[in-house]
Amino acid sequence: MKDAGKRAADAVPTSRLARGTKLGAVVAGNVLRAQRARRSMRGRSEEVRARMAEESMLRSTEQMVLVLGTMKGVAMKLGQMLSVLDLDLVPPEHRERFQRRLAVLRDSAPKVSFDTMRAVIEEDAGRPLTKLFAEFEPEPVAAASIGQVYRARLHDGREVAVKVQYPGIDRAVRADLRNLTMFRRVLQSAMPWITPAVLDELRLNLESELDYVAEARTQADIADLYADHPFIAVPRAFPELSSAHVLVSEYFPGCDFAQIQQLPAAERDRVGEIVYRFYVGSLFTFFEFCGDPHPGNLLLGADGRVAFLDFGLFNRMNPRDVGFEAEGIRAAAEDRAEDLRQLLIERGVIETPAEVTAEQALEYVLSASEWVAVDEELTITPELASGAFLLAVDPRAGEYSGMRLQNLPAEHLFSRRADFLTFGVLGQLGATANWHRIAREWLYGDPPVTELGKAHHAWLDRRGGRPAPRR
Repeated sequence: MKDAGKRAADAVPTSRLARGTKLGAVVAGNVLRAQRARRSMRGRSEEVRARMAEESMLRSTEQMVLVLGTMKGVAMKLGQMLSVLDLDLVPPEHRERFQRRLAVLRDSAPKVSFDTMRAVIEEDAGRPLTKLFAEFEPEPVAAASIGQVYRARLHDGREVAVKVQYPGIDRAVRADLRNLTMFRRVLQSAMPWITPAVLDELRLNLESELDYVAEARTQADIADLYADHPFIAVPRAFPELSSAHVLVSEYFPGCDFAQIQQLPAAERDRVGEIVYRFYVGSLFTFFEFCGDPHPGNLLLGADGRVAFLDFGLFNRMNPRDVGFEAEGIRAAAEDRAEDLRQLLIERGVIETPAEVTAEQALEYVLSASEWVAVDEELTITPELASGAFLLAVDPRAGEYSGMRLQNLPAEHLFSRRADFLTFGVLGQLGATANWHRIAREWLYGDPPVTELGKAHHAWLDRRGGRPAPRR
């Protein structure tokens, strides 16, 4: 009975009905809680009513975090996004506690027993674990939205990280994707910025995270691309040792994000520039980028290199589309409002030109990109990152409401998501830099002005410059 109980606790609900019911219970609970709060407020003082409303909202938000965490899959991926963007979900005095709760989604997803995960490895390989690895530590070193990561040693002595999917998580994710309408109802109770476009983008890209064979090949390619880089490390994956539900890669020892946050400001600034160069710079340099920037995917090595992990959400873009993004940022940075408006019309972003002025178009782009457009040192704070995100996804919050009916082409949704989440990571670091001067390297072809930039360009020169885009 004990084993049966443990298996039941390990199980991830996979049917659309089961997972939808769980989310529906949150919706119903939030509605009932709000009704009870409103009824009990009658006759109370303004101060008491405000306190009760705050407490009701906090309980609703914490319940949402709990459900997102226990469901894993798509719901938990949304929770990871929230852990990076410090949105105005809760009052400022409670925000730190709420961020700690969200960090559980980011760094310490609910763990599944080793026996259950071992069965996944052995079933995929068709061999006992001892035949595959000389040593295998049963305690996971990390847990994420769709799997857990273990440390192991191959029979040839190499130390490796082994990422194993939760059993049934593929069915759970697909059930989540069918329940996106229900997700929106749950999330919009606390986050009105959850729009159909945001959910559509998740639906298009999250299922690709389930394909560990493809991810292993991608990670191996990116490790080759960044081989011998002076400050960026991508652990090499071993596609030949990986399978549908198991991904094996080099083990990279390093400090996690919580430890990085405790470093002196100058060291955090250095890490911040590296993060910016990898997640954003690689789009404009190599026409490809990792679409899942979040703190759980970073490690700082003893040699000063920053290791980047998790390549399930990876995208390659047409150089023409990348050029459009670069030209849009340049036009915004140079206050060429009419040029920018015309560019957005020609690209199909503005579908009703009569409703959008040049100034509205400029303000809209700057809401997301001003931190790159301003030629001065800027410290990224969580509030700054989140404010930009909210303005961009909900134009009605700004002074350019005409943009609310416009359409960002699908090929750019993924890159914008990566940009915002990078901004969010930098906000969690409190990183300071002249981001405009760094970006001029790929926006204008300017020579680098930072030491990291000079080292990066020397590496590019050694490897023969920028490679042709890979399709």
